[in-house]
Amino acid sequence: MFGMFRITNPLSGGLLWKSPWRMSKFQKLRQRRRLRAVDSVVAILDAALAKQGETLKALERWKEEMPTEAEMLPKDKYTMFDRNAKRYRKSVHKLPKWTRVSQRLNPPGY
Repeated sequence: MFGMFRITNPLSGGLLWKSPWRMSKFQKLRQRRRLRAVDSVVAILDAALAKQGETLKALERWKEEMPTEAEMLPKDKYTMFDRNAKRYRKSVHKLPKWTRVSQRLNPPGY
């Protein structure tokens, strides 16, 4: 089609926002650093409350249930359970707001 509404290369290129199917090593590095940052906040809060002789129920539950970054398998660091995905796993960077959401637990067996 010629004229005002002709197709240009960027418009005929496919997806508007292209994201690779796997995370780069730099994205993985930042993901590990985010997980470690959360772990350090939990450790600092626990130490500060222990110094005052107090405890927090939510903090104790977090420490019991959530693994630290060092304890997590790479599969759990970089992917999460998704029942609609082909093999029930989805790369973390495909999630909306994946840099803000802490997703550490998946159903057993997945």
